[in-house]
Amino acid sequence: MLAFLRTLKALLPTVGLPRWWVLLLMLFLGLLTAWSEGLSIWLLIPLVQNQVGVTNFGGVGKLALLFGGMPVEQRLLSIGLCILFFIVLKNVLNFCYSILFQRVNHSISHQLRSGIVQQLLSVGQSYLDTHDSGKLLNTLGNETWRASAAFTVLASMIINVCMVLTLGILLLVISWKLAVVTGLFLLFMSLVIQKLTRNAKLLGSEATAANGKLSQRSVETFQGLRLIRAFGNEPYEQNRFDAASREVSKAFWNMDRICALVQPLSEVMIAPLLLGILVVTTIHSPTQLASSVTFLVLLYRLHPRVKQLDSDRVTLNALSASIEEIRTLLDKTDKPYTHSGRKVLHSIRRGITFENVSLLYESGTRQALANVDCTINIGETTALVGPSGAGKSSLISLVCRFYDPTSGSVSVDGNPMPEIDLAWWRNQIGVVSQDVFLFNATVAQNIRYGKLDASHGELMEAARRAHALEFIENLPSGFDTILGDQGIRLSGGQRQRLALARAFIRNPQILILDEATNSLDLISEEVVQDALEEFGRDRTVVMIAHRISTIERANKIIVLDAGKIVETGSTEELLQYAGLFARLYALQQPAHARAMGQAVTK
Repeated sequence: MLAFLRTLKALLPTVGLPRWWVLLLMLFLGLLTAWSEGLSIWLLIPLVQNQVGVTNFGGVGKLALLFGGMPVEQRLLSIGLCILFFIVLKNVLNFCYSILFQRVNHSISHQLRSGIVQQLLSVGQSYLDTHDSGKLLNTLGNETWRASAAFTVLASMIINVCMVLTLGILLLVISWKLAVVTGLFLLFMSLVIQKLTRNAKLLGSEATAANGKLSQRSVETFQGLRLIRAFGNEPYEQNRFDAASREVSKAFWNMDRICALVQPLSEVMIAPLLLGILVVTTIHSPTQLASSVTFLVLLYRLHPRVKQLDSDRVTLNALSASIEEIRTLLDKTDKPYTHSGRKVLHSIRRGITFENVSLLYESGTRQALANVDCTINIGETTALVGPSGAGKSSLISLVCRFYDPTSGSVSVDGNPMPEIDLAWWRNQIGVVSQDVFLFNATVAQNIRYGKLDASHGELMEAARRAHALEFIENLPSGFDTILGDQGIRLSGGQRQRLALARAFIRNPQILILDEATNSLDLISEEVVQDALEEFGRDRTVVMIAHRISTIERANKIIVLDAGKIVETGSTEELLQYAGLFARLYALQQPAHARAMGQAVTK
């Protein structure tokens, strides 16, 4: 319990506490609810005494002033109405407390979900590279609800503590000796239950871990459906999913079994106490029957509250793993962030300079880039060439500032990249990659993602420049056509042209093409190349490509191998060097000629 409260204390500043008066009002309503229930039960003493003919109302203290002077025939009605009043008041207050708490709880749940998404959007790319997406999605989708349930349980504990204190005070007033004996017995009962349910926190951690694995398996199964079907591995994937699902069921079954132990164990242990009090008071104090009955009723109402506190404590221990999971994800002290500078340049005049730049990914053992020195000149087309794993995409990632170099520096017109305003810098860049991501939204919304406030004219111009108008107008609803998940209704070339339109609508100074045409057929590539040539005339273009037809038009070609720059120059200059580029060029020439001949024949 103490561990849970420490975790909760660390988490609350992140999600934001309600205003102080809201917390004070919740506590006040909880106390009033408890006293209303206690008084409605305590009034059973004068009610029973009135029915058996006792007139001095012993054991009710100052309440005797309310009923002592009343005629006998009016007492029963008066006491009954008072009991009814306190019962109604208790339920009205309980309703107000529940409504207020639910409002606070929903606000906290929203803050948790919003805080996690904000963290995922702002944390450094290296953190996301080393953490399973399924686990992160599980924390967002499942653990936030379990954390919300923990807040609900905590609120229940607050009102139950108020009830226990109130009913305990009333028990002390009626008979302090019986109250002390009862309190010691209830304490012993709680210790026994705590001992028997001590594994709840461990089981909660196992359930959280199993949930994360199941989420990861679900994500991979859904994303890889085409691959699974292509290789006929449906039974294999079904078995893997079933195994993960069984682990979740087993973990939650073990946890629920412990939580379910609290109620029957508590009922069995409290029964001897109730019977003992009834027998002892009946034999030794028959004249105090009204007080004894009221004591038992109070105790009977107290026991479920104590039982609920024990159950809530077990539940909190089980849910503490979810709270800890969220706290760990939201913790900003142990994660990398790409911090923005404040400098905004009027324009980019010279270029992007890499000086002795090295990059080592957290999950890597070999440097992705090693001592790289080069310049990407503004107004030119620069191609990055090399075998797989040479460091081309890593260089692009540094330009986009997805990462900062492990050593060395990247500067723009002599200004260190970390000093430049990050939002401004990325607004100067348009990126088109080989793996096009399209939202399950309309064509217009996907293109406008490059510039959210783009006008209809800008939308049309971007589509025209990307040579996308010709197929968009043939879609069932034109620009309002819903594309489906990942643009499944479009061909590869069509998706690529939408990605180009999304980049073009930004009107960026720097256009980055990360193998944007590698997966296209020759006809689609020609269309995309025409669009790029038209758009890139007055802009800086940085491209990664393997096809000779794509890179031979570049002003400068940078050849990388094993993270190092091995050659730099134009196509003609590099062919004269007879180095790595010349070998790659020679390998592609026959295949390129054959492909062109086949295209002409068709």
